[in-house]
Amino acid sequence: MLDTTRAVEVPEGITLSLPVAGYVSRALAFLVDLIIRFVIFIGLSWIFSIFDRLGDGLLLLSVFLVEWFYPVFFEVFWLGQTPGKKVMGILVVNDDGTPINWSSSIIRNLLRFADFLPAFWAFGLISMMLNRDFKRLGDLAAGTLVIHQREVISPQSNHDAEGLAPKTPLKLDEQSAIIAYSDRIERMTQARADELARYLTPWLQNSQGNQSSALQIVRMARWLKGRREKE
Repeated sequence: MLDTTRAVEVPEGITLSLPVAGYVSRALAFLVDLIIRFVIFIGLSWIFSIFDRLGDGLLLLSVFLVEWFYPVFFEVFWLGQTPGKKVMGILVVNDDGTPINWSSSIIRNLLRFADFLPAFWAFGLISMMLNRDFKRLGDLAAGTLVIHQREVISPQSNHDAEGLAPKTPLKLDEQSAIIAYSDRIERMTQARADELARYLTPWLQNSQGNQSSALQIVRMARWLKGRREKE
């Protein structure tokens, strides 16, 4: 498995497959945000240094606001992504897959102090390792989930692809597998599409230039559909 997914059924009766982000990508995103906040603190300290003791008070207030509300602001207005999460291609959503709101973001971020205890984010790391959705304590309390942002395969290349005949005769179930793959490829990540394509490579042509296996399978599905229509 290239990623860990969680199935969520929405009220419309459709089941969504959410690729859950692990602690490595989340830790790297946190590191990026930490560096950004550190740069902000340096800039604020330089600005407020001209106000002497008043500047010290303003700096402490600014540090408090940035430290606690930096992630809340970006998660709400950037569709669940802080700059660090955006760099790592992950985002925060509610457990049902809906966009995160103010209350959920505030709860999950105010509980970061609990995740830090007793030191070096120990409780948060233990919680993520014991939970199948890699949730820290803040996520459990807020009902949120951190997922990978899907890289959608361009449907234009699929619609414009010409048919490609398989190199060997295919059984009915093999034809159905290829057609099902083609119908669902636009809802897959690139990694998942490539992973599944490797199982279908025995049926592909060997001389198709630089075309990916996924595109060849889409072309083969188009050829199979055209033949069935003629029949």
